[in-house]
Amino acid sequence: MLFNSFEFAIFLPIVFCIYWFVVNHKLRLQNLFIVGVSYLFYGWWDWRFLLLIALTTVCSYLSGTLIEKYRDKRHAKIIAAANIILNLLILCLFKYFNFFSENLIRIFRFFGTELDWVTLDILLPVGISFYTFQALSYTIDVYKRKIEPTHDPISFFAFVSFFPQLVAGPIERATQLLPQFYVKRQFDYVKAVDGMRQILWGLFKKIVVADNCAVAVNEIFANYLNQSGSTLLLGAILFTFQIYGDFSGYSDMAIGTARLFGINLMRNFNYPYFSRDIAEFWRRWHISLTTWFRDYIYIPLGGSRGTKWQSFRNTMVIFLVSGLWHGANWTFIIWGAYHALLFAPLLLLGRNRKYTGVVAENTAFPSFRESIQMVTTFALAVIGWIIFRAENIRQAFDYIGHMFNRSLFSMPVGGKKALLFATILMMVEWIGRRNQFALQCLPHNRIVRWAIYYAVVTAIALAGGQQATFIYFQF
Repeated sequence: MLFNSFEFAIFLPIVFCIYWFVVNHKLRLQNLFIVGVSYLFYGWWDWRFLLLIALTTVCSYLSGTLIEKYRDKRHAKIIAAANIILNLLILCLFKYFNFFSENLIRIFRFFGTELDWVTLDILLPVGISFYTFQALSYTIDVYKRKIEPTHDPISFFAFVSFFPQLVAGPIERATQLLPQFYVKRQFDYVKAVDGMRQILWGLFKKIVVADNCAVAVNEIFANYLNQSGSTLLLGAILFTFQIYGDFSGYSDMAIGTARLFGINLMRNFNYPYFSRDIAEFWRRWHISLTTWFRDYIYIPLGGSRGTKWQSFRNTMVIFLVSGLWHGANWTFIIWGAYHALLFAPLLLLGRNRKYTGVVAENTAFPSFRESIQMVTTFALAVIGWIIFRAENIRQAFDYIGHMFNRSLFSMPVGGKKALLFATILMMVEWIGRRNQFALQCLPHNRIVRWAIYYAVVTAIALAGGQQATFIYFQF
């Protein structure tokens, strides 16, 4: 069930009304209802997916209980490791088995040996990377005693399967989300209105910006050998806005929907295309994933506590794992390595934490220096997104090679409508860059405020592109 679908437009109001007017008297019933509608929401794609998420949930719940029971370090470590390995094996089976199998065949073929290996014709469960990482955070945090194991299975099932962020995040931590299911939620009109604004802005990003960009991007990438350099550049820029509008739009809708039910989810995007260097970009892009890798991989590896070389090694590991997390394709791994190499000079010079505040915080416009920094960072991100979007490494480098020729300075073909909407998106987000999302703080004047609402709704209704599934559903 897609957030931008007719089915969800019916589903959400019904669930909202039952949640607040029928089952709101008892916390346990409220949580049980969340589990039921979440499983309905997830099973809408394929009911067989429910078996996997149920298995992940049960194993992770039991791991917490057993870790508490066997508190001596040796047994607790074995239990935690067993659950982590089990969940990662399930993830690898569905997401990476064919990738590793095919590459193993190529390696042996290179050395003159033919293997009679197998590949699996299996469907990748939607959002498996997201809910697996969320469940793993619980086991790890219980083992490290950052959170007490829960004895409420219904709350735990609600934590893993909470439908707004189930299939594409944000990837929540047990320490932040699970306790919210322990306390009875009260309807908050201000929070609900704020949630509706964020949903509205998320729909604009997805339907008006991302879906319009997708039409042009698909056409350009499908015929990139016959396009001018300027058109290829335009296609790369439009994909840069497509993936942002698509993914941050989903996150906005997820966070806004959660607020309708009295639940607070973590922020997942913080205006990444206004970043002044790559380090700042990665603090602002897919925050829930980057902080997950930081806390559960980077810091345990030693983080930045060792030598510069050790810090670089740990950073490279994080970016390579991040690339692999995105999919079973060498393009994602190379994309991760590319960003690691961009990040390395900042790390080695100790400049990776230089920009942590809002750009042009006290002025309406950036300085000349900040403008150059943002344009440069954006350009570097665009190159990376070409690698990310390509079907294979050869296509990525062919695309980049064909882009940088004399025709780069000609007039591009197509994509003008999508570029216009992307420009509007950036203008609105620049104005609202100090807020959690662009439409959070609107003018107090009622007429102006409702005029903005009507303008956004009209754009969604009349200017939306062809409905497309969310890019990150495949991850």
